[in-house]
Amino acid sequence: MDLFSLTGKTAVVIGAASGIGEAVAHGCEQQGAKVVRLDLKPDAARGIGALDIRDSAAVDRAFETIDREHGGVDIAICTPSINVRKPIMQYTDEDLSRVLDLNIKGNFNVLRAAGRAMTPRKKGSIILFSSIRSQVVEPGQSAYAATKAGIVQLARAAAAEFGPHGVRVNTIGPGVIETPLTAPIKANADWYNAYAAKSVFNRWGKPEELVGAAVFLASDAASYVTGSIIFVDGGWLAADGRFTPPGM
Repeated sequence: MDLFSLTGKTAVVIGAASGIGEAVAHGCEQQGAKVVRLDLKPDAARGIGALDIRDSAAVDRAFETIDREHGGVDIAICTPSINVRKPIMQYTDEDLSRVLDLNIKGNFNVLRAAGRAMTPRKKGSIILFSSIRSQVVEPGQSAYAATKAGIVQLARAAAAEFGPHGVRVNTIGPGVIETPLTAPIKANADWYNAYAAKSVFNRWGKPEELVGAAVFLASDAASYVTGSIIFVDGGWLAADGRFTPPGM
């Protein structure tokens, strides 16, 4: 028996048009899942449907439709987020709303809709995406970091509520990953290299390197894993010190 097989399962991957979402959708498909790809920017040629997770009614309709047409939703993976990098005192009300509406409200909408689809069938795996910023911060990351910590707590609460109905809920916490979202950092050599140096591998991660964690949490290999977060950060959180003492 292949514990990591997703054959016969229907996976909804949100944010599938690019970056981590695209890689995860492809990875789930390679493991045998029927993947329904959704994104804010639809692409009919690539089989990507439209969904704005900030719109709770649209999220509910999407999950109800997929549930009905595919005989159930087995896996729901939500990757989108937004970051407005500004010091707290420069944040506008609009900036704050943009971050909270997508990162917290959007993830809550998906969590709720997926839970409603899965709990009656007594099975399912929901995976949300947090970040190392749920644990550590830097100037300009206030709202983003708060939402990433909030996503972890949303998942834990859902794990406690959905668990008696056979549904697991977990999060993945990436480090710095080369995606369209981080392109402005890559364009700044000093910034890019500083982030690379925070990894024990001295490099950034690639979207494909998130696939293993997602497939694990989606599969029967993680049948007793819920309310957890898996960090895929190249050792960023493990290696706090940067000075190597003499003789080491």
